[in-house]
Amino acid sequence: MKLNILAFGLTCGLMWGFGVFFLTWWIIAFMGVTNDPIVLGYLYRGYNVSPIGSVIGLAWALADGFVGGVIFAWLYNLIAGKLQSSNE
Repeated sequence: MKLNILAFGLTCGLMWGFGVFFLTWWIIAFMGVTNDPIVLGYLYRGYNVSPIGSVIGLAWALADGFVGGVIFAWLYNLIAGKLQSSNE
């Protein structure tokens, strides 16, 4: 079975992007807005725990998750194809 590379990448991007977005708002709800650097702020330029930062994090995470998902699906299809052809 092969994965649809673009669909898998889009799914990973959406899941990671909205995960970062909602996690940011979760932190804002309980701890308030802060401009203190956090780990994601070092990875995603412009990201911090603020309403604007949540949108910046969403954009970065969409792109990051999409690229990661595409690479994962491509590698999966490559390995699965080689294993399937060797078993036949």
